[in-house]
Parts: sequence; structure tokens; C-alpha cells
Amino acid sequence: MASDLSQFKIGFIGAGNMSYGILKGILKLGDIYAANVTVSAPSANNFPRFQEMGVHVVHSNNEAVLGSQLVFLAVKPHLIRAVVAEVSPHLTEQHTVVSVAAGVTLNTLEQLLPAGVAVVRVMPNLPCMLQEGALLFSRGTCAKQETGNLLKHLLSACGSVEEGPESWIDIHTGLSGSGVAFVYLFAEAMAEGAVKMGMPSVLAQRIAAQTILGAGYMLRDSGKPPAVLRGEVCTPGGTTIYGLHALEKGGVRSAAMSAVEAATDRARELGRK
Repeated sequence: MASDLSQFKIGFIGAGNMSYGILKGILKLGDIYAANVTVSAPSANNFPRFQEMGVHVVHSNNEAVLGSQLVFLAVKPHLIRAVVAEVSPHLTEQHTVVSVAAGVTLNTLEQLLPAGVAVVRVMPNLPCMLQEGALLFSRGTCAKQETGNLLKHLLSACGSVEEGPESWIDIHTGLSGSGVAFVYLFAEAMAEGAVKMGMPSVLAQRIAAQTILGAGYMLRDSGKPPAVLRGEVCTPGGTTIYGLHALEKGGVRSAAMSAVEAATDRARELGRK
């Protein structure tokens, strides 16, 4: 464990799946003691899985803030104003607030929070639950580069972590946050195609899942663009090029681009609201 983080304390406001996935990754990293983490959960139903990690679980949001240097706001967007109003009296320039609330801008957070409090906006996706997530974060005006470096380090066990301008956050939501569901839809369609050709459904689903998993690892780890990897699978006159031709005739490429665009536009619309 890194000695400079041995006394570092973290608070989580909200005990949903994203809090669970992010916290699981942070503790897996090994630099933060579970005893130095406090999670506030409105319902006792969420207590057990966090208590199993060895962290403190409380009902009070203020308890999660007091004594913590890093505070994650992992609540629904419509609850942000009420939660921030509740904990603001306990926040100082020594705190960094990390918001996971979709659509809530850095500017909005900085207006709600006391002056001088560093704010970071991070957008994870569901595979963070398995430490295979894709996360993008942006720093507010008071958040220094050191803050970004620390956050990137702490979140590194959750999956791939990138930093970028806030204008990319909504695009990331459309690509990665919503994109998980797009992949599930494609996996479902692939499996149904195999069922149509005579394979049992359960087996088809397992093979489709493993195919997508393996292809994802190759795409991530090979460093090759998707088009190059796709070309390596194709042989002249072979099965794959016939299948790709069918996908192109069905407009899959255009539909996928439109899906990311539509999800991004919706994320921007929610932010304006």
C-alpha cells in the first residue's frame, strides 16, 4: 500500500451499482484502507454488500463527508441539488467532489458548492461492476492536475480511465454508457441468428458472449484499428465477407453511428434541463 494514501479517506453519497463498482475497484487497487471509506445509503437494503467490503455504512450523508478528502456524489441527477445543499456546510477547499450524476455539468456543481471546492465529473459505465469499465473524467476550474492524477490512479482498477474536456462527457455517455446496451442488442441478434440456423439457444448465447469478449480484448490489446482486425478475419470468397456484406446491406454501420449520435444528443438535452 502506498504510504502517502494510507490515511486518505473517501466518502460515497449513494449506494447504487456505480458506487459499488467504483468502490470495489478502488479497494482492489490496495492503496486505500476499507476502514477509511464511508458510504451513505438511504436504505438498509444496500448495507450488506458494502459492509462485506469492510467499509463504514451509514444513513447520514454528512457522516460520509466529515473527515473525507474525496467525496463521490453517486446519486440520481434530480437529487443533486438537495444533496449538495445538505452537505455543503461541511465542505471546504480541502475536499474534492467527484460527481457521477449524468447530465449535471461542472458549472452547475461549482455554482451549488462552496467556493474553492475542487470538482470533477466522471462518467463510468456498467462494466465497472466487473472492473472492466470505460471511464472518462473532466476537471473543474479548482481541480488541479494532481487531483486528476490521483483520481486516475484510484480508478485504474475499475477499467480504462481517460481524462478529457467536459464536451466529451456526453459523447462518452452515448458511446460507452449507452453503448453497452447496443452491444447486448447485437449479441442477442447474433445468438438468434445461430438459433435460426439450428443451434440451441443457451449454447448460442454463450458463444455470442465469448465471441464479443474475445473480439473486444483483441481490439483493446492489439493496438490495431477495427478495420485492420476485420480485414484479418476475411478471406477472399469466405464466410465472413458474405456475412459482412449482409450487415452492410442491412445498414448496421449507419444504424450504429446514429445510435451513438441519438444517445449523445439525449445526454446533452438532459444536461440542459
